[in-house]
This record gives sequence, C-alpha cells and structure tokens, in this order.
Amino acid sequence: MFSHFYQKNIIEKPKIIFVILLLCLAGFGFFSKDFRLDASSETLLIEGDPDLKYLREITERYNSKEFLVLTYAPNEDIISENSINNLLSLKYKIQSLDWVHSVITILDIPLLNSTDKTLTERLQNFSTLKSDGIDKGRGFNEILNSPVFRNFVISEDGKTTGIIVNIKKDKTSKEFKNKKEIEIHKDKIKKKNHQNIVEIRKIIKTYDSSAKIHLGGIPMIADDMMSFIKSDIVVFGVGVFVFIIATLWFVFKKIVWIIIPISSCFFSVIIMMGLLGLLGWKVTVISSNFIALMLILTMAMNIHMSTRFLQLSKEKPNLSKKEIILKTTGKMFWPILYTVLTTICAFISLIFSEIKPIIDFGWMMTLGLIVSFIVTFSLLPTLISFVSDISVNINENKNSVFTNLLEKLSINNKSLIFVVSILIFFVSIIGISRLEVENSFINYFSKNTEIYKGMKLIDEKLGGTTPLEIIIKFPKKDEGVLDEEDEWEENETEGDDSKYWFTKDKIDKIDKVHNYLDSLPAVGKVLSFSSIIQVATQLNDGRPLGSLEMGVLYSKIPDSIRKEIVDPYISIENSEARINLRIKDSKEGLRRNELIKQIKYDLENKIGLKSEEYKLAGVLILFNNLLQSLFKSQILTLGFVMIGIFAMFFILFKNIKLSLIGVVPNFIAAFFILGIIGIAEIPLDMMTITIAAITIGIAVDNSIHYIYRFKEEFSKINDYKLTLKKCHSTVGVAILNTSITIVFGFSILVLSNFIPTIYFGIFTGVAMLLAMISVLTLLPALLLVFQPFKVE
Repeated sequence: MFSHFYQKNIIEKPKIIFVILLLCLAGFGFFSKDFRLDASSETLLIEGDPDLKYLREITERYNSKEFLVLTYAPNEDIISENSINNLLSLKYKIQSLDWVHSVITILDIPLLNSTDKTLTERLQNFSTLKSDGIDKGRGFNEILNSPVFRNFVISEDGKTTGIIVNIKKDKTSKEFKNKKEIEIHKDKIKKKNHQNIVEIRKIIKTYDSSAKIHLGGIPMIADDMMSFIKSDIVVFGVGVFVFIIATLWFVFKKIVWIIIPISSCFFSVIIMMGLLGLLGWKVTVISSNFIALMLILTMAMNIHMSTRFLQLSKEKPNLSKKEIILKTTGKMFWPILYTVLTTICAFISLIFSEIKPIIDFGWMMTLGLIVSFIVTFSLLPTLISFVSDISVNINENKNSVFTNLLEKLSINNKSLIFVVSILIFFVSIIGISRLEVENSFINYFSKNTEIYKGMKLIDEKLGGTTPLEIIIKFPKKDEGVLDEEDEWEENETEGDDSKYWFTKDKIDKIDKVHNYLDSLPAVGKVLSFSSIIQVATQLNDGRPLGSLEMGVLYSKIPDSIRKEIVDPYISIENSEARINLRIKDSKEGLRRNELIKQIKYDLENKIGLKSEEYKLAGVLILFNNLLQSLFKSQILTLGFVMIGIFAMFFILFKNIKLSLIGVVPNFIAAFFILGIIGIAEIPLDMMTITIAAITIGIAVDNSIHYIYRFKEEFSKINDYKLTLKKCHSTVGVAILNTSITIVFGFSILVLSNFIPTIYFGIFTGVAMLLAMISVLTLLPALLLVFQPFKVE
C-alpha cells in the first residue's frame, strides 16, 4: 500500500514534487528572518523555579538595579593625580551615556573620618576623594579599612578598584500585556544591550595605556553569550558542511552525489529555521549546535539511501531508474523511519530535564528530524530522477578494509569481544558512581574570553562573583508580644514608626548572621545593616549606638546615602533585613549544595533562628537548583530512552531476543562514555547530561540498519557467517561512512567558546565511535551466539 502511494504521488511526479519543495523552501525561507537567539539568564534556569519568583520579589523590594562592573587597575598608584584624573574622566564619559543611571567609583565614597564634626553633620555634609583639600592618603586608608567598601570597591592590596555602572530601569516593559508584544520588546532590549556593551567597550579601550580594565556583569555576559551563539551556529554549520562535502567526495567521488545529499541538508535546515521563526522558538547556547546536528543526521539518512540505491543499481542493472528508486525507498523506508523514531525518542527524553533550554532543544531536534525525514524521502528520489548518469563505481572491497577486519574479529574472536565488553561495563559502573554535578559558572568559559577574565578578577580581588541573599524575617508590629525595649509608644510613633524599628534584638540577630557568614571560607564579601553599624560605631569613637540613636540617625541621613547604603539592607515596611554575600565561584573544592545545607543547618542550630525566620535566595540558589536537577534528569532521560528504544525494537522486529541484542551494544557505549566522564572527574552540566541519551538515540540507528539488513539477507542466504560477511561489506560500509561523518561532525563543536559545548562535541563523538565499533563487533557476535533467526 505504501509502495503504491509513494510511486503514484512521489516517484511518478518528480517535477510537481520539486516545485512543491521549492515553494516550501521559499515560504519557510521568508520566515527564517524571524529566527531568533536568546542568551538571557532565564535560559540557564529551571522552568517555573519558585526560587526565581522569590528572587524577583526581593530584587523589586530592595530596588536592586541591573549593573555592569568594571575592574580598574591603574598603572600608577590609585590615588596618584594621574590615576584620579583618568578615573574621573572614565566615570564622566560612562555617565554621559543615555542608558546609564549612575556610576559609582572609589571617588564617590563618603569619607566620614576626615573631620571632627558630629556623626549627623558628617553624614549630611560628607567629603570624597575628589573633594578639595581632602587628605587623599587618609581618605584612601579609610576606604581600604571600611567594613562596607573593602573587597567591594577596593581590593585588599589596594591595587584594583571596582566601578559600578547602574543601568536605567526599563519602565516600558510593564505596559505590554500581549505575549507577542513582550517578545518584540525583549528583542529590542537585547539589541539595545548589545549597543550599550559596544559603547562602553569603546570608552574602555581609550584607557588601555593607563590601566588594565575588565568588564563584567550579567548584561555583558548575556551579550557575549549571544555572540558565542551566533559564532557557534556559523562555525558549526560551515565546518560540518565542508566536512560533509569531503566525506561525500571520499565515498562517491562524483559531483552529482555530493549535490544531491547536500541539497537535502540545505532544504532541511532552511525549512527548519523558517519553522523556528514561525513558531517563535529561540535558539540558546544549549541548542546552538542544532544546525550542525541536523546536517549530520540528514546526511546519515542520505548516505544510507544513496549507498543502497547504488548497490541495487549494480546488483540489478536490468531495472529502470524508477524501479530502482522505488525498490530503494521501499527497502529503506522502515529502517530509516525507525532510526528517526529512536533518535526522536532520545531527544524527546530531554523534556524530563526541567531545564527550559534543554527541553526546547529536545523539541527543536524532534521537529528537525521529522523535517529531515520528509525532505530525504521526497527530495532525494526526485533529484535522482532528474540525473541522467547515476552510475558510481563503488569498490566495496577497497572501501571496507576496516569492516572486513571487524567481520573477522566478530567471527573468530567472540570470547575476546564478550570479555572486553564485560570489562567495559564494569569500568563504566565505577565511573558512573563517581559522577558529580558540582560545577562553577566561570568554568563554562574559555580562559581567553572577557567573561572568564572579568569574573576571575572580581572573584579573587573584589569579594566573589555568585550572589546569595539571606533574608531575616522579624515579627511585625501586630505579631506576638514585644519585649520592653521593643514597646511602641503610640503617641510618639504615629508620625514615624521607623525611628523605633531598630531594636537590640533585631540588630543582634543581623550581627550574628553576618559574622557567621563572614567566617565561611567560601564566602567573599558580606554586606548587611551590620556593616553600616560597624562604620557608625567607628565614627562614634568605638561606642555602639543605642536603638533610639540608630532610629534618629536613620531619619536624619540624607536620602541619597540612605537609598544607596541603608535601604538595600533593611525593609522596615516588611520588617525584615537582607544580608547580601558573594561566593568565590572559582574556589577549588567548593561544594555549593553542601554549603547551602550547612548555612541552613547553622542558622537554625548555631544562631538559633527558626526555619520560618529566614529564607535563602539569589543566583547561587538558582544555579544549585539547576545542578541538583541534573542527576534526576540523567536518570529520567536514560530510563525513558532505554525503555522507549527497546519497545521500538520489539515493535520493529517482534522478537524479544533480537531486541535485546540490538540495544546492548549501544547501551554499553553510552554507559562507557558516562563512565569516562566520571573517571575523568568532569562534572555533569547542561550539555553533558544529554550525551548518553543522544548517543543511544543516534547510535541505535546503526543497529537498526544492520539488523534490518541482516534479517533481509539471512532470508536469502540462510547461513549466519555468510550473512554476516555480506552485511559487513554492504550496510557495514554505510554504517562506517555515516559514523565517521557523525564523529567528525561532532568534533567541530570543539571550536566553541562555551566549554560544555566542547565537552558535548568531544564525548558524543567518542561515544559514536565506540557505538559504531560495538555495532560491527559485539552485535554480530551476539547474533552468531544467540541465533535469533531460524535456520531452514
């Protein structure tokens, strides 16, 4: 029935099919202009993470701004006249940019120890390092020893200072309700952010001769990631494309057999890009290799189809071209369909990861494989029908030296193959037991990138990179009974409750938590209201301020200082305090999950807080949630793939023994590569967790092709060893060619700037090589031993 339908609608009407395909290419090519990239921080988070929602609430409540950080290390002493002038000049140039809200440098920090005036007077009329008549040495030492600013805007050695560039808030985003409007607005913001980064980098470049400056901050990372994605898409696509041409020339040595498969790849990729634009799916750093993968997988289908067509042409020279095309498509439709379904099964398994970019990658590749399958079975036979001379002299004996070697190994050394396979299995189990998810964001980037350099310097010199927030919650005015010092005098507080919020109990709790966090080796800079109290105590000749004094001082501080220095750490309205700390992300041996558990345990058991009296938030929590979900994702994706692929084998071959034989070689290859990752102590990340599932999904294609051909040939030959020899010299050659294409195709990914993508390319390539060897040794050995087909 399929044969009749295919012949009537595809093979008999090549010109109509070609016109339809050209119209599809033009139509989807038009929508490819809407093809979008996304490198926002949301693409590296768990979808629907409640901790993300809470962090956004905290950010809004404490009026946190988006900002860039510049590390500034002048060639001269920081307080030399040249350095100060250069820093001032840099500040004013950046400040003049229309997207900048404010620029905070070491020259803007209030100097409160420079006079003998009262504390209130000093706060209301403070000096800075750029003020006239100020003792710069004394002022610099004050900042260097400040509990607030040391390791924040100045390094401990006093040689590197930080410049905070606060970005103006986008006030228009709340106006958009429609999803499409929001997406369009986000695209405008990304373009604007890119322009901003370009502008500030131009300014920084003009100071190269006077200081060493590195740019950091989430907006810069997001923009550089966009550049990485664009670069990766182009490099991967071009690299794989060139390699595919070389492979096709090596296999077929005829231009027409390069053009035909390449055309399938071209049509598939352009149509897929149009579909992504039409559906509004965005490519992230995780899915930036989708074009390379589509080229590789489409090429694998085309090589199998082309090789089979040429083999049939040689075997049956009396048949017409249309008959050979029909015979080829009839014989290849089901094995290629099942290889596509098993690969789709691998990619669909990624939806269990809970990580949005991985889920999107899974759906993207699923749709891409469907497109490639349809294009291969419509365009390839159509183009073949247009070509007059389709003969190719494939010298199978010459091209199958390697497969002949594996064939002899399979027949003569079955015991050795089984022993090696068992050893590989046990080594894999040992390696898998050592797998871990601990990773640092800084290690996702190559050491020569601006992201790495900036983050490393901030980590080492300016108090760490990964933020963590501890929110301490106090009883509100109408909650519970307040002690004597906490009593509210209604008459006096009607106008201003804030004066009486600063009680000893609250300050002591903040102090205890602050000091505890500061004592942890993995913690860099800790900032809280306790830091402000320390400064105030220093200014008060070492005498601690009383509760009422704090309240009065708070009410008399100038708004500009209060908003920048006090309000980010307390919320009187919500009766809570915020402690902001940064983790040294590059610290060796750092275990994020253990650190978070330790902090929670110690806050309750050492400090005496109840679980409802505090909450942890911040990027560290979100990143840790992501890492901890990876193990669960690995188990679910692997489980889904193994069950799904075994079920498909059983449906295809209707034989449990044959189904087990088919999946074992690929499972061993996938487990082995996970074992290597574990033994090499390379932590799982967003890319490496996909390797095992994808390896099984792609590598199992070889098993399907081999078993399908073995079954077909065995029905004619009726001898296991002779059938094995025949398969190794025919389908074995196609498996070898497609596997080499896939392995080298994945190796192109090492050119990425994103380390997880490099690991993905290396390990998936190695896994595919192992799977190919396994399919051409272990699989035939199992067929010879267990003999799933009856000898007649």
